[in-house]
Amino acid sequence: MSDDLIHTVEQEAVVPVHEPERQYYFMEKAKKVLQKMSEAAGRPLTFCVTTFGCQMNARDSEKLTGILERVGYVEEADEEKADFVIYNTCTVRENANQRVYGRLGQLGRIKKKNPHMLIALCGCMMQEPEVVEKLKKSYRFVDLIFGTHNIYKFAELLAARLESGSQVIDIWKDTDAIVEDLPTERKYPFKSGVNIMFGCNNFCSYCIVPYVRGRERSREPEAIIREIEKLASDGVVEVMLLGQNVNSYGKTLEHPISFAELLRRIEKVSGIERIRFMTSHPKDLSDELIEVMAQSGKICRHLHLPLQSGSTRILEKMNRRYTKESYLALVGRIRKAIPDISLTTDIIVGFPGETEEDFLETMDVVRKVGYDSAFTFIYSKRTGTPAAVMPDQVPEDVVKDRFNRLLKEVQDISAGRCALHEGTVQTVLAESVNDHDSSLLTGRLGNNLLVHFPGDPSMIGGFYKVHLRECRGFYYLGEIVSDE
Repeated sequence: MSDDLIHTVEQEAVVPVHEPERQYYFMEKAKKVLQKMSEAAGRPLTFCVTTFGCQMNARDSEKLTGILERVGYVEEADEEKADFVIYNTCTVRENANQRVYGRLGQLGRIKKKNPHMLIALCGCMMQEPEVVEKLKKSYRFVDLIFGTHNIYKFAELLAARLESGSQVIDIWKDTDAIVEDLPTERKYPFKSGVNIMFGCNNFCSYCIVPYVRGRERSREPEAIIREIEKLASDGVVEVMLLGQNVNSYGKTLEHPISFAELLRRIEKVSGIERIRFMTSHPKDLSDELIEVMAQSGKICRHLHLPLQSGSTRILEKMNRRYTKESYLALVGRIRKAIPDISLTTDIIVGFPGETEEDFLETMDVVRKVGYDSAFTFIYSKRTGTPAAVMPDQVPEDVVKDRFNRLLKEVQDISAGRCALHEGTVQTVLAESVNDHDSSLLTGRLGNNLLVHFPGDPSMIGGFYKVHLRECRGFYYLGEIVSDE
């Protein structure tokens, strides 16, 4: 947003109708109230945003952080010390909900000792009506509750809470609104997620996401390019394009455009060196996209291609709309066009009605594809989804046995795939100081594998040629190769 527009909003006597001007108006309003609160407290008030779930949620949290900092809050890493705690929630699995309730109880006790403390809940979990009812009944100390569709209205909702002193609840069932140009505070200066679309139209029978994220809607390509150009000018060298199903990007636009064409345009942005994206649905992955990836010098040689099950019978019950055979054929086309690609996946074990034969079909696909890594999940019943009421729910002991067998198979294959690069020299983006050894940096290859190598914090955000000296199963130990 331009400085002139911000200045106009600051002087606005009447609440603007249009976005994002309306939200900047409420940011200024909240800022004035917060200043008085800080003066009364005798110190700046702090905030902590805790993110549960996927990278879409992580990107939303960066927007929440940007707005809070513009309002005047100061970030505090420890949520138990913060004056304003926000939980950006996930509801893909039942245990995610339970974790939130457990931590909320702890926050309620802390809030009694801190008169300045506010607690907000947002994200996917808030889109479930029974959750909101439970919060209203048992967690009345929560100050602000909103969902996924109106996250752009955060400043307006915050201002309402600060001015009224009363609980604010604002949940929308759906929306077609996409609001651009709100403040964002990135976690990393050198890489960033970029939302290209929101929502999902697939309605896989086990998945709650279409019900909580709403129908599919794509951002205009010009807005995406403008955001990426701005990120590049700010020092970003890697972007991750985000959507529940990026392969169906552009279908809902007035002037439809394919995801492959969007990638072609993004590739032309000067300063961007790496382009990643997730998640891809196998049924929508086009040969055009494979061709663009094969020809690109910027799109990373990594593709996350969720399998979920290797059994065509179970895939049909899941409403995935592909078969075991079509999935393997797709993988064959990808590997033929991009021989060095890294393939990762998601697999669910114990879907209702899954037999031992169905499970062995999954194991067969895992062996035939040879994934570089896989996220394996035990089926989690989500109330409100068709799968939750399906007969033949698989006994817990059977599911755990299958899960352990799958996990061992995946790990053995992944370790072998990782070792293929041992002894080679690869380009690594240095991302952080190593968690366990401060003399090492942790970086990432284009194929998404981690590398630990000697370096100092000043090198973070740079690309380096690294000799992959030793494979340790799922990561490498390496050292920088001199250009001399």
